[in-house]
Amino acid sequence: MISTRLKKMRFQFLLFLFCVFSVSEMNAKALRVVTTTEDIASIARFIGKDRVEVTALVRGAQDPHYIQVRPSDMIKVSRADLLVIVGLGLDGWILPVIDGARNPGVRIGARGFLDASSGIELLEVPTGKVDRSLGDVHPQGNPHYWLDPSNGKIIAKNIMESLSLVQPSEREFFKENFEEFSKKLDQAIIHWKEELAFFKGKQVITYHTTWSYFLKAFGANARNYVEIRAGVPASPKHLQELISQIKKEKIDLIITEPYFDIRLPEKIAASSQARLRVLAPSVGAFAQIKDYFDLFEYNIQELLRL
Repeated sequence: MISTRLKKMRFQFLLFLFCVFSVSEMNAKALRVVTTTEDIASIARFIGKDRVEVTALVRGAQDPHYIQVRPSDMIKVSRADLLVIVGLGLDGWILPVIDGARNPGVRIGARGFLDASSGIELLEVPTGKVDRSLGDVHPQGNPHYWLDPSNGKIIAKNIMESLSLVQPSEREFFKENFEEFSKKLDQAIIHWKEELAFFKGKQVITYHTTWSYFLKAFGANARNYVEIRAGVPASPKHLQELISQIKKEKIDLIITEPYFDIRLPEKIAASSQARLRVLAPSVGAFAQIKDYFDLFEYNIQELLRL
């Protein structure tokens, strides 16, 4: 009787150990993916699911142009199997992080490094000489491409291919997830465009050039900007000219981001009778935006309040 009980206990203990080590082994095999932004991280989670552990270096409520590099960022990148950046100069601060991480697997050109902008049809690529007098102009083009939801598929495909390079044995798994993501996104885009049908042809004022891809995707256009030039704050003269333009052209919408000083667009809105909307430029910009689909749902619902 005692012998049988001991054997049963021994079997249960061995089964417990097997489960523990199996879970540990599974977690150990999960690819460590580091992204610069939450938008890229969200898409990477869709493609990798339980085979990846994804960390974003920039929070959604932060301006991704201006990030202070921390030692902890270098530690995260030093352990990464795949590093994914937005590119086009948006996250140029990642270069000293890569150097400090001393991880040859994710250096530029390595199979564990991905610039997610590959294959994107870029907007606002400057022509002629580019210098500081033009403001914070990106020589390669506008880097806020994830805000056109159709570009989400290109980003997802790039991530799928890079994950497959790093972990070839999971290629089919990543491909199936990409196809699932693409189908879901295609259906969502149809719905979003139906909801924003009224937005087509609308002229708006935006704080920064953040919204160019979003506006193009839904048929609207930025008539002017709160900034004089990219990254250059408005002068009193520019504000007055902007208010006059809004009144004259009957522009009824101003869009800004949560990380800019709200007082300037509020002043313009109050003086011109235009409505102001603070939209989310990234996943995580507001607490309820948990993933890439939430990002568009939130912004569309805000615009539907017009």
